[in-house]
Amino acid sequence: MSERPPLAVKLFKEEGFVRKACSVCGSPFWTLDEDRETCGDQPCDDYNFIGSPAGRRYSSIRELRESFLRFFEARGHARVKRYPVVARWRDDVYLVGASIYDFQPWVTEGIVPPPANPLVISQPCIRLTDVDNVGKTGRHMTNFEMMAHHAFNIGCEVYWIDETVEYAYRFLTEEVGVPREEVTFKEDWWSGGGNAGEDFEVLVRGLEVATLVFMHYRVVDDEVIPMENRIIDTGYGLERLYWLVTGAPTVYDAVFGDMVNRLRRAAGIPPVDERVFASLSRYMGKLDAKKPESFVKAKSMIASRLGMAVEDLDRMIRPYEAIYAVLDHSRALMFMIGDGVVPSSSGSGYLARLLIRRAIRSLMQLGSPMSLVDVVDMQVRRWAADFPEYEEVRDSLLDIVEHEERRYARTLEVGRKVVGRVVRRLRSRGVAEMPLDELITLYDSHGLAPEYVKELAEAEGVRVSVPADFYSKLAELHERRARAPKAAKALEEELRDKLRGLRPTRLLFYEDPYRMEFDAEVVAVVDGKYVVLDRTCFYPEGGGQPSDTGALVHDGVSVAVRDVRKVGNVVVHVCDPCDLRPGDRVRGVVDRVRRLALMRNHTATHIILAAARRVLGKHVWQAGAQKGVERSRLDITHYKRITREELDEIERLANTVVLENRPVRARFMRRNDAERAYGFTLYQGGVVPGPEIRVVEVEGWDAEACGGLHVASTGEVGLIKIVRTERIQDGVERLEFSVGEAALEYVKGLERTLASVCATLGADPETVRDKVKRLVEENRELRERAERLLELKERAEAELLLRDSVRVGEVLLVAGLLDEGDLESLMRLGIRVVKERPDAVAALVSRSERALAILVGKAALGSGVDARELGNALLARLGGKGGGRSHMFNGVVDRVPERDELVAVLQRALKG
Repeated sequence: MSERPPLAVKLFKEEGFVRKACSVCGSPFWTLDEDRETCGDQPCDDYNFIGSPAGRRYSSIRELRESFLRFFEARGHARVKRYPVVARWRDDVYLVGASIYDFQPWVTEGIVPPPANPLVISQPCIRLTDVDNVGKTGRHMTNFEMMAHHAFNIGCEVYWIDETVEYAYRFLTEEVGVPREEVTFKEDWWSGGGNAGEDFEVLVRGLEVATLVFMHYRVVDDEVIPMENRIIDTGYGLERLYWLVTGAPTVYDAVFGDMVNRLRRAAGIPPVDERVFASLSRYMGKLDAKKPESFVKAKSMIASRLGMAVEDLDRMIRPYEAIYAVLDHSRALMFMIGDGVVPSSSGSGYLARLLIRRAIRSLMQLGSPMSLVDVVDMQVRRWAADFPEYEEVRDSLLDIVEHEERRYARTLEVGRKVVGRVVRRLRSRGVAEMPLDELITLYDSHGLAPEYVKELAEAEGVRVSVPADFYSKLAELHERRARAPKAAKALEEELRDKLRGLRPTRLLFYEDPYRMEFDAEVVAVVDGKYVVLDRTCFYPEGGGQPSDTGALVHDGVSVAVRDVRKVGNVVVHVCDPCDLRPGDRVRGVVDRVRRLALMRNHTATHIILAAARRVLGKHVWQAGAQKGVERSRLDITHYKRITREELDEIERLANTVVLENRPVRARFMRRNDAERAYGFTLYQGGVVPGPEIRVVEVEGWDAEACGGLHVASTGEVGLIKIVRTERIQDGVERLEFSVGEAALEYVKGLERTLASVCATLGADPETVRDKVKRLVEENRELRERAERLLELKERAEAELLLRDSVRVGEVLLVAGLLDEGDLESLMRLGIRVVKERPDAVAALVSRSERALAILVGKAALGSGVDARELGNALLARLGGKGGGRSHMFNGVVDRVPERDELVAVLQRALKG
């Protein structure tokens, strides 16, 4: 693709643009300035707008956004509401990285029509691939808004290259007010999300402000294949454009304004001489954390120009790098957590936690009294007019961040021990520098930042080299969905070829989920047990709902249906071995009790999930579910354990919905219509393919894309009883519940247990709680009394042992044989002896258990006594096995010695 022909553009010819080759990078570009020799991109040009803004002044970033949206609305584009930053409609990425992500793959592949055509949008995006550059280069952000206009030439011609280039040119020159000769169009090639095409990078004074992609290829295994669909995919950086028109030193100063000074003042950081940033900012486009030498070169040059040492310059700007990173990360967290990401150790939660811990680390480096909660709260308030939805979830958003801050504080508390163990292991192997995979493990498994590890490890003599792009590499590893596409189940894979060419099975269970009997014709039989019918009421396993079971009856012979699967559009009934043949007429009979139980449980799952979102917060999403007959489970995202009070309220709300007997409706809807009506909470159960989705709505309570079977009204569910909760993984809580008769039986079982307890205690249900409390208190008192007696007994035993002690040089040898006692009691007694006499060595053997325990006091340890040497000397004489450390040894002996023998062996070992 390197020898692409020039892109012919009508505007260039009409306005007099000339095509040139950049004298630095060689790339072709179009300009009205005949004297221009460089393309205007980085690193070919400096930033020439710093302190010299281009275009008209906007009062706020909101005004600039509205200016863009109105410009394109006036030119026939429909304004589309922004999508969440969590790409729940896709199964290949976690986060939205560009506006086109909103429409991949359904629209770009022609499966679903676009929500409007053409359209204009301002889409918040999250990209962590350059996270190490954030704060350092002045231009990189993990969170930004991509303003875009899109046209989808799918079965029609909306517009193509000429109109796209002219829109960009007119917007920048006529709306923004950039001088026409300062707009440069650089030719390039773009690829992403499985699509590709030629593009123009639009540049002004060294800054890329837009990219215009003409997407008409699909990329499959690195092969570029032309598409029938031709799509205009543009991206205008809102923050970049606002930076351009303000001429601020960095994009962070432009976007966050006085927030920079608020953090600076809070941390007691003095303001920087404006000359420093004015000089540095012009070269920021050339800086890249993946190339540390670029920073060294730039800072050396600027320090020389300002007449100061590089170290002084670095010391001056480092606090600002931390301030910029905190502000960028905190705004990204507002979007991520506000749109439903729960920080965790996997998926999008991993990326949120990565940003949280980087931000906390930056605040620690600043020595700021502000917490990350304070900064995120500041962001929510700052952007409330632009994104009021985050103000609505402010309390839960801040609670999540505060929980993570506390968690990280605990991580750092144990971090020293963890790093210490790793350092000792490396040193024992003669390793002088910590390997990168060890550094990654310490972050992934223990949450320890590499800078923190470096600080601790190098104090212990182990070098640590932190790659400049460490966090970017981590983000890249985790940004794509960790799960690969699920492999087809063995049975489905086995049958796929054998069933090829069969017509889709008519799904009677969607037409009437209460229909339990039907007549059908056998279409195919594979291996005498896999039966395909032309129609069926049997629901195949899917969406967390088990399949139906029942029977197929032919000529008075009943064949059991054990399982039902869907292979493509064909339903396969897994039966006992049978003589059914294609053309036979059968009567299907579904197990009614099982079907109705599964329907009730499935509807209850939707009811409970919506109740959990109302009680715990909008960050709650379904992370998994399994419907059963007796008991079901629902896994939800939540950042901490669910309290008893919260659980009771979830259960109360769920049962209230049941008592209200709300209608439950299932219908197929066009994807765009469903998303407009219900939003992206539709995708609680994951991605649903196809242009149409089946929406199950509990009236006024919940709506989800779901292929399962449900009751017609919530009253049919019956009693909902949440049986238990557990934390199954970081950030995921599991609710187990029963409904209907199963729930009633569970409650009856609790009553029977209570009745049994009452009978045992001689109490009735009304007084049993007080009776149990009294028993618990009595038990506690008895336990305390027993512990006091044990204390007296051990003290007496210790005194007797010390009376019979033997002095061996500086050490007091206390050797004793006890008739009874396990290892724990020996250790406890030995510890008491050496605490009372630090110069003592306590060596104890139990006759009943043949247990051995040796404890060395601090003073004796300082005299060079090693418990392991003493223990090994005894085992050599008495047989057995054991182990320990210098101050403690325990084991089991084969032969119990007499006390004189025990003393003699230990004396020789101490003298030796």
